[in-house]
Amino acid sequence: MNIVCLDMEGVLVPEIWIAFAQASGIPELSRTTRDEPDYGKLMRWRLGILKEHGLGLKEIQETIARIDPLPGAKAFLDALRARTQVIILSDTFEQFARPLMEKLGWPTLFCNTLEVAESGEITGFRMRCEQSKLTTVKALQSIGYDTIAAGDSYNDLGMIQAGKAGFLFKSTEQIKADHPELPAYEEFDELLRAIEGVL
Repeated sequence: MNIVCLDMEGVLVPEIWIAFAQASGIPELSRTTRDEPDYGKLMRWRLGILKEHGLGLKEIQETIARIDPLPGAKAFLDALRARTQVIILSDTFEQFARPLMEKLGWPTLFCNTLEVAESGEITGFRMRCEQSKLTTVKALQSIGYDTIAAGDSYNDLGMIQAGKAGFLFKSTEQIKADHPELPAYEEFDELLRAIEGVL
């Protein structure tokens, strides 16, 4: 029994924080897990910048409402879900993801949650579990699933390397160079063929 685990940002939809960095005119916020492997450190840094600029959840959600999935992402996901079970494993937050999941046809998403004050200030975040992507893949394996994973960032490497098969998708030149053992693809049809080849 197979289950495919996909990252969300950078794989199916544009990076939310990069879009918000552009919309807010704060280039520092474009830093992502492609640049910083320590997600907790990255999020604490982001929250500090938001506080400094007086920005909260409302402003980020306004940007997210204008984000569309990457071209071809929904068709890829639909084709994949017709063949096998798919879960999106993301370090994003419930408060960010809903409009994006609607545009992708409501796939299953495991993610985290933000702590938000009544004022709308994001005061903190709660991760679903430690190393959430790798932990989830191991849990799926423990109940009889073979996992196949694809992602683009440092925080995806654990789930990619732990499964029956794993792929880099739309990743950075640095990550591809650091992991030449991992097949790397840029187009959805290539990734779909690669996954179908191991189902």
